[in-house]
Amino acid sequence: MQTTDATQAILQPAEDYGKLLLRAVLAIMLLFHGYSKLTGGIGFITGVVEKAGLPGVFAYGVYIGEVVAPLLILVGLFTRPAALVVAINMVVALLLVHTRQFFTLNEQGGWALELQGMYLAGAIAVALLGAGCYSMGGRDGRFN
Repeated sequence: MQTTDATQAILQPAEDYGKLLLRAVLAIMLLFHGYSKLTGGIGFITGVVEKAGLPGVFAYGVYIGEVVAPLLILVGLFTRPAALVVAINMVVALLLVHTRQFFTLNEQGGWALELQGMYLAGAIAVALLGAGCYSMGGRDGRFN
């Protein structure tokens, strides 16, 4: 379906507001997890990483995936790479911590990993869509 310039002028702001909303919700929700790691430490994650046979220093990557990348997504700077970092962070979390829950339901009948699934899908969507014009990098920014 082709759009006219007038139709595009109407649709573009709505698309950019949608991208802003998606970015903001994803980033803010992840920042709560990052804040808990900043205040409570990453001892649990270090233990999981070492149990998987990886060096414990890899656990510090959670700060990048749950603090630095969400802040970049929120302001719209290096949005696509930051969203990919979040997606990778979620895949690692699913593999290291949540594999037993992958095919289970929660008490309300929903998927036990619906939150993690939404974070992963949201990050992939942001990586594909970019930041939009309501961002520090702008709609046509190199990595946005």
